[in-house]
Amino acid sequence: MCGKHRTHSTDTAALPERSRSRGPRSPAEARQAVRHALEGRFRGRGGPGDDDVVGDALLVASELTTNAILHGGGVTDFEVTLLDRELMLSVSDRSDQLPLTVRRLDERGRMRVGGHGWPIICRLARDIVVSTLHNGGKRITAVVPLSAA
Repeated sequence: MCGKHRTHSTDTAALPERSRSRGPRSPAEARQAVRHALEGRFRGRGGPGDDDVVGDALLVASELTTNAILHGGGVTDFEVTLLDRELMLSVSDRSDQLPLTVRRLDERGRMRVGGHGWPIICRLARDIVVSTLHNGGKRITAVVPLSAA
């Protein structure tokens, strides 16, 4: 696991300015939800202004959703919360298994296929929290800065 996240037990908490759904059926739907949230916030102001930070938010949403689908038994809850200059993404799944970072090279020294999503999330997001849910499963919440500063 990346060293910058916390783990705790929680239930769903109310947060301001959030968009919540039972979960996207694909990473593309997760990216669309992020785009929709950002359009609502920046409508009429010319957008967030930095394609790289928007791309980071889209990539983190995509990777969190992909990991929930591939390793967590599917997405059970999905939230996009816009804060001042940050985007908070929360993805819940059915698995109690914590995310793992796998070795990049296999036993023969070749680059592994897959296993790159969690390191990408850890690199692009901050304040990563992995929460176990009382009814089973987990929620991963990650904050993506929306400014290059």
